[in-house]
Amino acid sequence: MHITPLEISDYEPALALWEAAGLTRPWNDARADLSRAMAGPDSTVLGGYDSGGSLIATAMVGHDGHRGWVYYLAVTLERRGEGHAREMMRACEEWVRDRRIPKIQLMVRNDNLASIGFYEAIGYETSDVAVLGRRLTD
Repeated sequence: MHITPLEISDYEPALALWEAAGLTRPWNDARADLSRAMAGPDSTVLGGYDSGGSLIATAMVGHDGHRGWVYYLAVTLERRGEGHAREMMRACEEWVRDRRIPKIQLMVRNDNLASIGFYEAIGYETSDVAVLGRRLTD
């Protein structure tokens, strides 16, 4: 798999992948997330491409100056179990490390036990913190 920042031509396939993977929510505009991440100097969306140039994986990565953050890690259903998610996470870690950010983290919904198990298997630990939020738009 070849990993590089997402191509504009792959925005729609990326959004479809996120939808198929169950990562989108009706109250959250994934298209706006994608556009903001691709436009900002402190974030990007990485695409994993197979030998034929098809998008098979994504991960959004960025930082706030202190911590790196990962969102929208997804692999196409037919390519799961081949190690692509691990490769994407290594690429995210490298992206964050290259910017001299000391820590990387992510959020997973509490009921997503498969994802939590995956992240624990690659060395991530659950933090004892509460995540609080407030919606600023209607």
